[in-house]
Parts: sequence; C-alpha cells; structure tokens
Amino acid sequence: MNHLRLVWLVLAIWGAIHPMSYFLQWFNANGYDLMAMVDAWHVNAATSGLVWDLTIAAVALTLWVIVDALNQKKWQYLIAIPATFMIGVSCGLPLFLYLRSK
Repeated sequence: MNHLRLVWLVLAIWGAIHPMSYFLQWFNANGYDLMAMVDAWHVNAATSGLVWDLTIAAVALTLWVIVDALNQKKWQYLIAIPATFMIGVSCGLPLFLYLRSK
C-alpha cells in the first residue's frame, strides 16, 4: 500500500470516528431527534454558513463519485455517497480517494 493511500484510509477512519463522537454527545444530551440537531446547526449565521459549505461540498463530491463510478465502471466508489451523507464529508471524501487510489 502506498503512503498516500494509507493517509486516505486513516483520514476516512478519523473522519468517521471524531465527528461522530460529537454527534453522539449531542444526542445523549438532547435526545435522538434529528430535526432538533438540524435546528441546532442553524442557531446563528456562522453555523448556517458552515452547514451550507459542507452541504455544497457533499453535493459536489456526490456528483464526482457518480461520474467516476459510471465512467470507470467502479461501482464500489458509490459507497462514498452514503458515507458522506450518513457520516460526513470528512469520511466520504477520503474514503472515495482511498478507493480511487487502487
């Protein structure tokens, strides 16, 4: 395994675990209400800006994954899409780069 590929894998794992630890803390403190979490993301202009920044990045990544998967017939790339929307861009992007670097 080349060094950069290992970096992508480590970043994907870190991007899954670290942000999720904050989400779980929030859910444990506030209940498992996804809409309440979405409301919390929009408590001010700074957090709304960050949410939109990540949303646009997630959409761009999704389009890139779909186009690459279709062009290269590499259907395993598509796993980066649920990783992006169920975990976050911090997991989905390095996971896609890891898969792509084979």
